[in-house]
Amino acid sequence: MRPSNKPYPDFESGPFLESHVEQTLNFYRRNATDPGGGFFHCFRDDGTVYDKSARHLVSSARFVVNFATSFDSTGNTDDQERARRGLEFLAESHRQPGGWYAWELDRGAASSPVVATYGHAFVLLAAASAARAGIPGGTEILDEAWGFCERNLWREGDGAYVDELPGLSLPPDRYRGQNANMHMCEACLSAWLAVRDAKFLERAKALAKRFALELADECGGQVWEHYASDWTPDLNYNREKPDDLFKPWGFQPGHQFEWSRLLLTLEKEAAEDWHLERAISLFDAGWSTGFDGEHGGVVYGVSPDGGFASGKKYYWVQSEGFAAAWRLYRRTGIQAYRERYNELWRYSWDNLVDHKHGAWFRVLERDGSRIDDLKSPPGKTDYHTVMTCWDVMSQLD
Repeated sequence: MRPSNKPYPDFESGPFLESHVEQTLNFYRRNATDPGGGFFHCFRDDGTVYDKSARHLVSSARFVVNFATSFDSTGNTDDQERARRGLEFLAESHRQPGGWYAWELDRGAASSPVVATYGHAFVLLAAASAARAGIPGGTEILDEAWGFCERNLWREGDGAYVDELPGLSLPPDRYRGQNANMHMCEACLSAWLAVRDAKFLERAKALAKRFALELADECGGQVWEHYASDWTPDLNYNREKPDDLFKPWGFQPGHQFEWSRLLLTLEKEAAEDWHLERAISLFDAGWSTGFDGEHGGVVYGVSPDGGFASGKKYYWVQSEGFAAAWRLYRRTGIQAYRERYNELWRYSWDNLVDHKHGAWFRVLERDGSRIDDLKSPPGKTDYHTVMTCWDVMSQLD
């Protein structure tokens, strides 16, 4: 909770954002390094590691993104070394014969043969971040992982990636999802910015058009999460799991925000006439359906009828929201987006930022009450919070 009787900081200030990123990363700098290689992934609020053996592909990759971007932004050579060892762990431990990356490791061994596109999107993002920061191995891993995904996960006829393979030599599951494809778009944009190879920009453009325009138009202008193998919307998939971590049911306001931010980033690189209009409409839809006028903040999920499918408040939804709002404000000059930027920061500052130990709490009940003391279980690493702060900083005067 926010320290009592203290005024809010200037959330639009570069020095504030820089300081906040440092405070957030310090939580992991103090607690995350595993002397045996890579990083620990399971942290309680005070930084205590509650499981020293669990390794999740998303966390392993996101640590590389965080520390490589920190080195690229600030020149912190300790973070350069952290990124290097994280990239090494990805290549030596997660990478399996055949070139795929294990979703989870149990005592160093792959616990499942599933090849997940979501996880491979973050391998690409980690490699691109390392390449941009000049960390050895980044470009090579990027090229190799891209080739693997092209051969095994991309479907040219669909203009999209499959979600997962049950095994490397097996056909894909019937499920198709937007979340993995959204992060592939993000990874491709990052790769384009890192190495300026046009294939990455073209893929980012194609994925954005497919999901944020064409498929969104089939669902009333918002991005739906789940599809059948022919890319028709599956409105019942995970209906009983509105709080699922990777495949929740319902419209996700946080993903409307995330697509809005991606479209504005893409517009700067290769503008198309629909980018800005759709970035506005996606943000506005996420805000109008997901903002909680009673308790503040934006909820996790919204049902097709407009009710809250999940009223919980996830850290990443608020941070993606303020980053998209800031980009929209800077792009359009509309003050309402500036106000929403600050409103989401105030909610987060009061409820989600841990002012004692650092970093952000992961998730709260709708009324802001705590759910547990697991600040950073596998998959978190505060990647969203530090990356969105850096994104806002890139849009300051």
